[in-house]
Amino acid sequence: MRPVREALLLLSRSGAVKGLVSTLPISSAIVRGYVPGETVREALDVVATLAAEGIDTTIDHLGEETLDEAQATAAVQAYRILLDKIADAGLGGRAEVSVKLTAIGLRLPDGERIALENARKICRAAAGAGTTVTIDMEDHTTTDATLAIVRALREDFPGTGAVLQAYLHRTEADCRSLAYDGSRVRLCKGAYDEPAEVAFTDPGDVDRSYVRCLKALFAGDGYPMVATHDPRLIEITAALASRYGRAPGTYEFQMLYGVRPAEQRRLAAAGERVRVYLPYGAQWYGYLVRRLAERPRNLSLFLTSLVSKK
Repeated sequence: MRPVREALLLLSRSGAVKGLVSTLPISSAIVRGYVPGETVREALDVVATLAAEGIDTTIDHLGEETLDEAQATAAVQAYRILLDKIADAGLGGRAEVSVKLTAIGLRLPDGERIALENARKICRAAAGAGTTVTIDMEDHTTTDATLAIVRALREDFPGTGAVLQAYLHRTEADCRSLAYDGSRVRLCKGAYDEPAEVAFTDPGDVDRSYVRCLKALFAGDGYPMVATHDPRLIEITAALASRYGRAPGTYEFQMLYGVRPAEQRRLAAAGERVRVYLPYGAQWYGYLVRRLAERPRNLSLFLTSLVSKK
């Protein structure tokens, strides 16, 4: 797997390859199936289309690992513009935003303070647009800082969402501590290449951890956001909802834009709340390739979804 990862990371830095992917008709169509474009208008066109199908969205303005304060400030301004446009379009009830703290300053000197201040600005803009913010989780070195910032944000913006990654050994305990009334928690498997000291590396162990974490969230009083494309985990989620007396709307399913769209529509038609994670922006190429590089098993999911689109 390491040679594959290194090759993908090299490609992620290649402007020439990005240009080729952007212009070849087949590859350009493939990219648009996963990242709708670079502009707010392109993103909101997809938001409106999904809303008409009964599907909500969480929008990610692409960017991470910012090491320049001006760039972090620009990312905050991009979110403010996005949220203004969401409000203008009357989509506040259907679209929220997802924010990576490394995009708004977490890696800078005094990064926790800067990221918290910038996240507060985004949360204020979201409140003005009638919507919410979910703070994305990144690699394990940021987990404590991210959860501390979420706790601080919830003092003024209680609807701020947290994200937990089931492959980390600590996550079951984190789920229990965050499963309180009003707490929105997105549970995903995890996309980063983490060491065995902190994370389960066997796919079966990750799945079992995911189910334990789901049980902790469904047994609590919070709002679980079940982020998975795995058919078996979707079935288990439905069974747990029944076991714990959870009506549709007291939890939701989340999936990536372009991955299993037919299943997204099926769940929505069955009365489930479904939210699509929608990335957009000029940094789409690095985002797409790095996601494959960080966890090369994602490449199989990506290629499978290209073929099936189910």
